[in-house]
Amino acid sequence: MSTNEYTIALAGNPNTGKSTLFNVLTGLRQYTGNWPGKTVVHAEGFFTYNNNRYKMIDLPGTYSLYSNSADEEVARDFIIFEKPDVTIVVLDATALERNLNLALQVLEMTSSVIVCVNLMDEAKKKGIRIDTEKLAATLGVPVVPISARNKEGIDTLLKTIDSMVRGKIKTNPIAVRYSPEIEQCIEKLIPRVKEVIGDAYPARWVALRLLDGDMSLLQALQQQPLPSVKEVSIYACHDTAKSV
Repeated sequence: MSTNEYTIALAGNPNTGKSTLFNVLTGLRQYTGNWPGKTVVHAEGFFTYNNNRYKMIDLPGTYSLYSNSADEEVARDFIIFEKPDVTIVVLDATALERNLNLALQVLEMTSSVIVCVNLMDEAKKKGIRIDTEKLAATLGVPVVPISARNKEGIDTLLKTIDSMVRGKIKTNPIAVRYSPEIEQCIEKLIPRVKEVIGDAYPARWVALRLLDGDMSLLQALQQQPLPSVKEVSIYACHDTAKSV
């Protein structure tokens, strides 16, 4: 049977067991280096499952994707520009509320997301119970409970990845709603953003970043092969964002 190759991004806060999961899935089939032009460590590995080959990128552990650091820029740019087939967001079951902040940010960028609730064994010890089915219904994407270091739930995660890349899972990510004032600004800006980037990237997310004055994103967009985009057009979007 033919083998397809898919790319998986692994995102999460520091100390969620993300790299442990990376090691469990890829074993010794991994390589490390630095991201181009950065001092941030780049780690990628490979594994096969059900006749498919996967390249997994272990993104830097971050608390947000707001480009406040080189780590955040690297993670943000890979998800938005490289468009991995699946982005797995690893959460700490013992600190779910804090970790969900990053998950919600990723869901604004891509719909091909699996939320992986790790450290379920630690949560059990602390008397924490998580209704992952209800969480999945709320987030609109699959939620898989695991304990990476004990290799519990790994097979379920692999089956979920397989189903997603084969198109058997349809996601409907939750849309975070902001204040009425911000929502009005977003609605005004989206048409202008679409004029510039088309359907290449999620217009609502780009509008949010422009409203936040994210200059690093503007610079990153300049380096992308967007359809009929000129530098003045991208910065005109930024000027529009400042005026709404």
